[in-house]
Amino acid sequence: MSRVWEESGQGDAVGRLAPVARVREAVRWDARSVGRAARAVWRGPGRERDLLVQSLKAAGAALLAWLLAQVWLGDPMALMAPWVALVLVQATVYSSLVQGARQFTAICVGALVASGAQAVTDDTTGALALSLPVLVLLSNWPRFGDQGIYAATTAVFTIATGTVSAVAVGHRLGQAALGAVIGIAVNALILPPVHLRDVRENLAGLAREAGDVLHAVAGDLRGDEWDAQTAAGRLGAAARLQDRLEALRSARGWSRESLRLTSGVLRALHRAPTEALPPEDEDERFSRVTGHVTALTRTLAVAADEDRTPAAPDAAVLGCYAELLELIGDVCHAEADRLLDGGTRADALLDERTEAAMRDLHEKLQDRLREQAGQGAARTAVLGTLVLQAENLWAELDGGVRDR
Repeated sequence: MSRVWEESGQGDAVGRLAPVARVREAVRWDARSVGRAARAVWRGPGRERDLLVQSLKAAGAALLAWLLAQVWLGDPMALMAPWVALVLVQATVYSSLVQGARQFTAICVGALVASGAQAVTDDTTGALALSLPVLVLLSNWPRFGDQGIYAATTAVFTIATGTVSAVAVGHRLGQAALGAVIGIAVNALILPPVHLRDVRENLAGLAREAGDVLHAVAGDLRGDEWDAQTAAGRLGAAARLQDRLEALRSARGWSRESLRLTSGVLRALHRAPTEALPPEDEDERFSRVTGHVTALTRTLAVAADEDRTPAAPDAAVLGCYAELLELIGDVCHAEADRLLDGGTRADALLDERTEAAMRDLHEKLQDRLREQAGQGAARTAVLGTLVLQAENLWAELDGGVRDR
């Protein structure tokens, strides 16, 4: 019994240590993330530095609103101004204006409903009970967006402070308007957020990651290490390209919004960058590239599955195919560098050399395809599909080069 108790005690101790270890690992991971973000801010422009700038702008807007409302104007209800200014330093100038209008409307509704409820009930608890259900329900109105909750919170502040007179409500609305003006002005005139970099980085990242997947597949095929487990891993890597594609589409939407209201006067005042976005055709092109890479890895995964009819080509054919994928991966990486630099490729002869080599490899694969045709339909079907996907990839990449 004592031994069982000891073993049980040891098990309990291990059970108690497991959550501690997970917490410790989570803290360690967070610390590393903070360190990476700090180094990225120090290295140069990027998303981390943009986030730091927006955070400092929000804090500065709130401080400026407080100084104007409390220190210089001496308003006893100065809390509203910094509160509104803080939340209106949004991700884009257009968003600041839209959110500001919605928030100010919600604050007006909350203050007026709270004043009416207090006048009817003449009791703090009764006024809260009368106004909050209506305002919380109203906060779900789509016209308010995500600012509707400010109607209810304004009502709580209004009733809890006991100041519901017409003068007090006027002060509160005036402070909200002051905070909105300061928050929007700070966001629009001090380093306004224009999300061009996010589009460029995500597009380049998509091209680079597609090249990485092709290089990884080529390395596995060349080293004769292609099996069902490896194929599943590469198929997962190709599927993760969809996450990058979604991030690119989201960034494109943010870029369109951030250029609204900033492309005219603000550009003339050098308050917004003048560099052009990569055209949206590039998004569609690399979306198709992503689809072809996914289809290619799926074909190889099916061929590696012993329970499926299609069979993988022999090692010599896969080695030749690996060379072709390696070249296509190089082109993807070159496209990523070009997108980041915003100009032409660093190696002007890369396209000519690559095209010549690819044509040679393509001819070899076509010869092998004819040879495979005599060895069975299963191998022929797999190799034909692989060659078709490689041709599709090259057509997209080569077509983009020729269009430029």
